[in-house]
Amino acid sequence: MIFKIFICFVAGIGAGLGTGFAGMSAAAVISPMLITFLGLPAYEAVGIALASDVLASAASAYTYGKNKNLDIRNGLVMMITVLLFTLFGSWIASLVPNAAMGGFSMVMTLLLGIKFIVKPVMTTREAMEAAESGKRFIQSVISGMAVGFICGFVGAGGGMMMLLLLTGVLGYELKTAVGTSVFIMTFTALTGAVSHFSIGGLPDIPCLIFCVASTLLWARIAAKFANRADASTLNRATGVVLTVLGAAILIVNLVR
Repeated sequence: MIFKIFICFVAGIGAGLGTGFAGMSAAAVISPMLITFLGLPAYEAVGIALASDVLASAASAYTYGKNKNLDIRNGLVMMITVLLFTLFGSWIASLVPNAAMGGFSMVMTLLLGIKFIVKPVMTTREAMEAAESGKRFIQSVISGMAVGFICGFVGAGGGMMMLLLLTGVLGYELKTAVGTSVFIMTFTALTGAVSHFSIGGLPDIPCLIFCVASTLLWARIAAKFANRADASTLNRATGVVLTVLGAAILIVNLVR
């Protein structure tokens, strides 16, 4: 039992920091940890990870929103298209044998972390707000379609894809990109968690409780720090967290 609590706490640290700093899905960290070290079935582990994501993302979104680093209007547009095209991507994936790309999420996390260290996002709030609203609406729809399809087809990488598109395509400054990303992830994770538990039944309850609690705690800590940091510090911190998590997930998957 002590070992189980320890693994869940450590998994929650990584997932919470990734969520609070970069809007990263907890599933990328918690799932491989629970499968590798506790021997949980993959479907159950993903369900626990998604449930952990819900409160952590919601708490992070609240913190970012309170600091005016959240775009709810375009976030809702992207969220709806993400949910719809996740279903579409899942359907397409079911028709194509061996379509899964298991290493997609961990490689993307590692590369995105390096990107934030080498080439930080220094877009200002003024430049972000100067963008044409109609153009941003269309970009939000297209970006949501891309994230949703990849999420459904590959089964991973939603949070990282959103962060990349929000900063690289929609031109968001980093704090607003992360805030909008965790806002969207709250609802996508809730949908996924309810779906997993409806189909697979209740998971390991102690694992669920400790993962949710640890992820929520560390997401709150990370989100509070992120909203107080300047752009340069936040880029470095986000880059380091993503790089370390990406490397750690890669190592964990090699151990399996």
